[in-house]
Amino acid sequence: MWPNFKKVEKLQVNRVTRRHLDWKRLVRSIGTMRHFHKGRCMFMFMLCVPTGLFIAYIGPLSLRFLEGLIPMDVCPLPQGTKLQGIDSSVALWSRTDVQTCTSWGAPILWEGMFNPTIYDQEHRERGTSVALTVFAVGRYLDAYLWEFLTSAELHFMVGLPVTYYVFTDAPERVPTIMLKPGRTLKVIKVERHARWQDISMMRMRTIADTIESHIRHENQYVFCFDVDQVFVGRFGSEALGDLVVLLHAFYYHRPKIMYTYDRNPRSAAYMTEGDFYYHAAVFGGSWQSVRNMTEACYHSIMKDKMNQVEARWHDESHLNKYLWIHKPSKVLSPEYCWASFIGFRSDIHVVRLLWAEKHYSKLRD
Repeated sequence: MWPNFKKVEKLQVNRVTRRHLDWKRLVRSIGTMRHFHKGRCMFMFMLCVPTGLFIAYIGPLSLRFLEGLIPMDVCPLPQGTKLQGIDSSVALWSRTDVQTCTSWGAPILWEGMFNPTIYDQEHRERGTSVALTVFAVGRYLDAYLWEFLTSAELHFMVGLPVTYYVFTDAPERVPTIMLKPGRTLKVIKVERHARWQDISMMRMRTIADTIESHIRHENQYVFCFDVDQVFVGRFGSEALGDLVVLLHAFYYHRPKIMYTYDRNPRSAAYMTEGDFYYHAAVFGGSWQSVRNMTEACYHSIMKDKMNQVEARWHDESHLNKYLWIHKPSKVLSPEYCWASFIGFRSDIHVVRLLWAEKHYSKLRD
């Protein structure tokens, strides 16, 4: 039986027509998809740009607020444990919102944990005197020193004899400050280094030398400060101890994995783990302990220089390494050195020392 050629021809035409129509639909579909893709990209662009600008504007503040919601560890000592010696009156369990002691039993001081009157009376009876060291080199002298010293007279170790040691490259420009009875100011000329990093690192050697030549003969304790800070509340005798350091305001709520220790194995400051992240803007203790720490940090810095290495955060990196090996006897909460731009934190009930406004572009060029 012969095939029906007319039907076959018709089927072939229909198939060609359908293919043509399918191709046209495909082309039309691709065009539609392209228009849709362009429209979606434009929509995403219009949405992301203002969102990105908004995040860039408030982001840092928002992130710091969220950081503040991360809970701190708790005091690992058994409930009801009492400290010994002059810190026996510290109420470790009076603050449940923060960590009040370390794993080795050192107190972390927060507002509400201590009675300042008890500390002041004890140190007056002991005849305690304190040295304060501060470096004001280059433009830092005119920008910060006067406010630092005048605020210290109002709030630092009030009622105790204090000797201020001002290290500067321009002694003639040190401002005249009206001091209370029992408080003196000594100016020591130091070399001005070309880089601010070198000024920061070399202060360790200068502090150790001054402790040996002056402080050890006159004072039982010494506290070392950066000059670009202002005292705004009591910074009293409760802060005194054998080796006293400060929790960095940026890091005290962050997970340890975010601590910015020096991670370079070639550096003497190299660390893979630590207890806390400490701020080098404030540290102190007995003259013996501070001398030992500053000498050790200086030798580590010089070792790095010989190996042509510089620690990530300069003297602060070396200080953190030292304190990982030699545990401090007392830790100060960020109340003792706060930065207002961090924003609100419910655990900061009082501010005692405040970062001054920074103008690094003008001060460090």
